[in-house]
Amino acid sequence: MRRREFIAFAGAAAAASCASWPLVARAQQRGKPPTIGYFAATTASTQNLWLPAFLRRLRELGWIEGSTVAIEYRWADGRPERLPEIAAELVRLNVDVIVMSGTPPALAAKKATATIPIVFTSAGDPVGNGLVASLARPGGNITGLSIQSPDLIGKRLELLREVVPGLRRLAIMANVGNPQNVSDLEEVLTLARTVGLAPTTLEIRQPQDIAPALENLGQRADALYVILDPLLNDYRIRINTLALGARLPTMHALREHVEAAGFMAYGPNLASLFRRAGDYVDKILHGTKPGDIPVEQPTKFDLVINLTTAKALGLTIPESVLLRADEVIE
Repeated sequence: MRRREFIAFAGAAAAASCASWPLVARAQQRGKPPTIGYFAATTASTQNLWLPAFLRRLRELGWIEGSTVAIEYRWADGRPERLPEIAAELVRLNVDVIVMSGTPPALAAKKATATIPIVFTSAGDPVGNGLVASLARPGGNITGLSIQSPDLIGKRLELLREVVPGLRRLAIMANVGNPQNVSDLEEVLTLARTVGLAPTTLEIRQPQDIAPALENLGQRADALYVILDPLLNDYRIRINTLALGARLPTMHALREHVEAAGFMAYGPNLASLFRRAGDYVDKILHGTKPGDIPVEQPTKFDLVINLTTAKALGLTIPESVLLRADEVIE
């Protein structure tokens, strides 16, 4: 082998060897702990509903913030146009792994880097959105936890029909600036019509759209279905307050929305998904390639009912539904 060819071969081999090192080893070689870049489309206060579960799991695995791992936090505060710049900033910081909540941040991160490992904690339809090639073999530099489940929308509609007498007209609130919401909206519309409901769409693009949408709804709905979205998460109290004023029972995806005076929620336990994301990060920091870690779908679902809100709406929850509830708020 010629000297020039040998040098090129040796350099390529060294680079390949370095790329296969655990990220923690490379970070230690730089004289500092590995860094996690964490960002979300919501506010810090909204993320604090679930982020502690992720941090607790990291601590259980030996990753102590400020000691064995550093974390750079960034919040878009409900401004989706900031997501690409936040993702780009974390790439410039050369963090060792990027973790995010929700589909839009995951899409922004994937566009920003093809090399830094990415873990999403709660993406909807990651295959359909182009985040991963498949759930079993994500490929590339990205993996995580999905909130997708084929039966969720149908079960929510079934529950609403059980507890709202004479339900015929359904208002559906969606942030149409979120691609995942657009996809979910079409599915809700289709299933609602299938079970004989007349749907009305409330299209939200910014917080200022929420109040007018509900005020203009008037008497044209018997219940409100709120599609899960970072922006609507941030304004869950406003949505529930306005819906209660309009005497509209609300169906949500997360228990935290029912804690904020919503009527009912059925969906994945988000805290358990955030906790599981800690295991994903641990594997990646120890050298596992993200593309080799299958995307997991939720296995734990919560049915939560707010009896105080039900009473204010003049609704009596059937005993059969109460017995199925994981939590009843009084």
